[in-house]
Amino acid sequence: MVRNQIEDALRRTLEPEELRILDRSEAHAGHEGAGDGGHYEALIVSHRFAGLPPLARHRLVHEAIQGISGIHAFSFQARTPEEQEASTGRASHSSP
Repeated sequence: MVRNQIEDALRRTLEPEELRILDRSEAHAGHEGAGDGGHYEALIVSHRFAGLPPLARHRLVHEAIQGISGIHAFSFQARTPEEQEASTGRASHSSP
């Protein structure tokens, strides 16, 4: 399953404190270019993003998932644990 491949790659590369991946393919069914799905959204909270500008964070994420076939669209938020805590008012935690 593509979602599992994405999760494994991100965990291995970015060592996230929190990682949520949602498969949004069903919402795009029938859209031009949607194919068999492959639309994903993610929240990635990792200390590896500390001190990096947004473009560098995006490069790290895209490098991590490079080569995984079946991804048509991948949107994500790349935050440090401190940024996540500030945005939610709570400390981050790893999700299953």
